Amino acid sequence: MSGRQAKNNGTIKLVAGNSNRALAETIAAHLETPLTKATVRRFADMEIFVEIEENVRGQDVFVVQSTSFPTNDHLMELLILTDALRRSSARRITAVIPYFGYARQDRKPGPRTPISAKLVANLITHAGADRVMTVDLHAGQIQGFFDIPVDNLYASPVMVRDVKERYELGKVTVVSPDVGGVVRARGLAKRIDAPLAIIDKRRERPGESEVMNVIGDVEGRDCILIDDIVDSGGTLCNAAEALLKKGRD
Repeated sequence: MSGRQAKNNGTIKLVAGNSNRALAETIAAHLETPLTKATVRRFADMEIFVEIEENVRGQDVFVVQSTSFPTNDHLMELLILTDALRRSSARRITAVIPYFGYARQDRKPGPRTPISAKLVANLITHAGADRVMTVDLHAGQIQGFFDIPVDNLYASPVMVRDVKERYELGKVTVVSPDVGGVVRARGLAKRIDAPLAIIDKRRERPGESEVMNVIGDVEGRDCILIDDIVDSGGTLCNAAEALLKKGRD
């Protein structure tokens, strides 16, 4: 028996939904802990059915399930998996959500609009989760939407290592594609001791963006654009075009 197996003594269970089975299997292999047998399937009307096929009574269970596309389906899978585990008398349930859907809706941008991130936090909590683990939340304040502990992990250490391996740091500039991402971009720039540039843009309507100008020196530099959510890709494409144009001017 390996050290890891001896340490958890079989009390840790890993359960995977359908959002990213490959990631769950990789985590299980690294921990040398097999995925718990579970059925997550659809009825003919696409209603979700879950059955946990192993005993989880009194054990720590980690549910690996992003709420990525299709967001609503994967969110419901997470909620139903959590409910099934709670009703199976798991001691503690941790929802591992690498990508937290609805994170962009963290405030009221106008009258008569929802704060959907708070609603999702309530759903996860009431389903029975005791803790949430996620990666690079779109807005840090979402941690406060939960009444249970939230671990917001950061991908920066992995990104820093990759940048150092691939680029000559003396020629690198980290670029934020919009003003809202400056803190994130500054954090990466600080870690690799690189200058920072910002794309100033005006968003005309949701899903569309118009690049206005580049703040900072990017001419002759290797520019690294960093953002936390890529939906249509329009923001990053427009930012890249603005950087290329600035480099030619």
